[in-house]
Amino acid sequence: MSTSPPGRPDPLRDPWRTPMRLALEEAVRAPETGDVPVGAVVLGPDGTVLGRGHNEREATGDPTAHAEVLALREAARAVGEWRLTGCTLVVTLEPCTMCAGAVVLSRAERVVYGAVDEKAGAVGSLWDVVRDRRLNHRPEVVPRVLAEECSALLTRFFRRTDTDFGAQPPVR
Repeated sequence: MSTSPPGRPDPLRDPWRTPMRLALEEAVRAPETGDVPVGAVVLGPDGTVLGRGHNEREATGDPTAHAEVLALREAARAVGEWRLTGCTLVVTLEPCTMCAGAVVLSRAERVVYGAVDEKAGAVGSLWDVVRDRRLNHRPEVVPRVLAEECSALLTRFFRRTDTDFGAQPPVR
C-alpha cells in the first residue's frame, strides 16, 4: 500500500503510472475475444516498449497465452535473446505462478503490477514466487500502481452486460 497521503506524490509508484496506462490500453483489447482484461508491457532499460500483450487464452486456445508471457516473448524477440536484463514487466494484474516464474526465468529486473490477485497472485498475495530466496534471480516488485483503475476494469468485465465490451460473456 502507498505510504503517501492522498494527493501527495508517491515516489515508488508515480514513475510507473504512464507505463501502467499502456498496459491498461492492452488490457481493454482482451475482452474483444472473450478474454479476461489483463494487459502487459515490457520496458527496456531506457524505458522503450519492447513487448506488449493482452490475454489471448480464449482467442488462441492456448493456456499459456497470458498477457505477461506474450509480452515477455515479444520483448525477447526484440532484444534477440531470452535474458531481459534491465527490463521491467508492467502488468495490470498481479502475475500468477506461471507468469511469476516466467519473470524470474527471463531475468527481468522488476515487475510492476496494478490489481492484487488474492486468489492466484504469485508476487506477494497468495504466493511470492519472485522473491523466493531459493531462486537465483529475484526481481524488484512495485505493487498497486493504478490499482483502482486496474481492479475496476476486471470488476466491470466480470459484471458486464453483453454490450459492455462487444463480446460474449465469459465462460466460467
